[in-house]
Amino acid sequence: MTKRPEEIALMAESGKLLADVFAYLDRLSLIGMSTMQVNDLVDSLIVNELNACPASKGQYGYAYALNTSRNHVVCHGVPSTADITLERNSYVADSSKTYLVGEVSPMAKRLVQVTCEAMWKGIGAVRPGARLGDVGHAIENGTRDETAIPSSGNIAGMASGAKSRATASAHWGKPRKGLMLQEGMVFTIEPMLNEGRHAVRTEDVGWTVSSRVTGDCRRNSSTRWP
Repeated sequence: MTKRPEEIALMAESGKLLADVFAYLDRLSLIGMSTMQVNDLVDSLIVNELNACPASKGQYGYAYALNTSRNHVVCHGVPSTADITLERNSYVADSSKTYLVGEVSPMAKRLVQVTCEAMWKGIGAVRPGARLGDVGHAIENGTRDETAIPSSGNIAGMASGAKSRATASAHWGKPRKGLMLQEGMVFTIEPMLNEGRHAVRTEDVGWTVSSRVTGDCRRNSSTRWP
């Protein structure tokens, strides 16, 4: 998880390109588009315009550039069901963002807002000498508001780096517990919050993780940095 300055510079280059992908998606009108159409646009942008590689495509047999997790899906949704990885100079950047398509309910908007706020509280806890549990604790506290939305507590975040993403749980925890953070460490902060209950299940396709309570009344939001 600890990187040399020159490695961090290469990762930052990948991260900048990935930010450009999300800026592109921000400008799209997603209403009426299938998630597979969005996947194909992202794939083309990464390969043909950014001269990079969609890092998820082909990894562990996954066939797409994009993970698209709708409503009750927590993570790793297969398109036709936005989580994007990008590789440049052998370094992988990994980020996700929740998009509100068209008119959505106030509760759905609140879920996304709370998730984003929790992410920034987690980021605020990162400093040399802190523990990974401090980050998770800050995120947990960021979800304890009037909406009472529990986190999907049994899914780990991931670290970005050269050709791989090492597991690092960073969205729940106890203060002063866990791995001590050091200068040069790189890892992902990814709060995943459910409306309703925290329980999840893996679908038959082997990739998609969904809330055990499904349907339009149950949603999930995921926000990831970097």
